[in-house]
Amino acid sequence: MEEKACKNCRLIVKHTDTCPICGSKDLTSKWGGYIIILNVEKSAVAKALGFKVNSTYALNIKS
Repeated sequence: MEEKACKNCRLIVKHTDTCPICGSKDLTSKWGGYIIILNVEKSAVAKALGFKVNSTYALNIKS
């Protein structure tokens, strides 16, 4: 199954049609670049981008 990104929170997901973080069903396969957050509490990047959970996120959601 193809990786998709949630258009709401940018989480990259596989094997599901619903985002496990925000519950959105608005997923897209049109995304570019990604970032892996290992420690949201200490990551300045996670804070700047608004990520709340350790995971992999899309940097760019394409229209």
